[in-house]
Amino acid sequence: MLSLVMSWLAVLVIVVLIVAVAAITGFKPKGTRHVARTRMMGVARITLVVVVIIVAYLVFQARSGV
Repeated sequence: MLSLVMSWLAVLVIVVLIVAVAAITGFKPKGTRHVARTRMMGVARITLVVVVIIVAYLVFQARSGV
């Protein structure tokens, strides 16, 4: 039964992936300010890359048993 229902962690991963794609592509709803090519978006993208690298490192360390 548990395998048929997505866990909260799976839902969180899906939401994070959707938000990351929206952040990288600069998607914005109509009527909002344009920030896709600003310094703030550049810093956000760099921060996103740093967080992904840190998480990938932690996953690698956990899988290697250290």
